[in-house]
Amino acid sequence: MRVAGIGFRAAADLASLQDALQKALEAAGGASIDALVTESAKSRERVFQELAQVMRIPGLGVRKDELEQMITPTQSERIQDRFGTGSLCEAAALAAAGPTAGLIATRAISDDGKATAAIAESAEEGRA
Repeated sequence: MRVAGIGFRAAADLASLQDALQKALEAAGGASIDALVTESAKSRERVFQELAQVMRIPGLGVRKDELEQMITPTQSERIQDRFGTGSLCEAAALAAAGPTAGLIATRAISDDGKATAAIAESAEEGRA
C-alpha cells in the first residue's frame, strides 16, 4: 500500500498540489499511490478534495495526535509549532500507511513553494 502525504498553504491551488505530488512520484520511481492524506482539518479543504477527485483515489485525514507521534527526516520549525512534527506531508503519509511504513519519497516542494508531498509504503495489506 502506497500513500501520498500532502501539505499545503491556504494560497495553494490544484496546480501547486499536483506539482508537489508529481515531484514525489518521480522521486519514488513513478510509483502509483492508493490514497492521499493530510491533517484532518486540511483534508476538508476544497483543493485537497479536488486533487483526490482528479486522481480518483480517496482523500483522507489524519488526526493531529497521530501526526505528533511521527518522526520525520525533514524538519521545519513552522510545521513543528503548528502540527507537532517536522514535516506534515511525511508524517501524514507515515501515519496513514501504518506501523511498518517507510518513506519511499521524502518531502518534495512545489515550484511555487505552496505545497509539499511525500510517499510512504507499507507492507501491511488493507492499510491507508
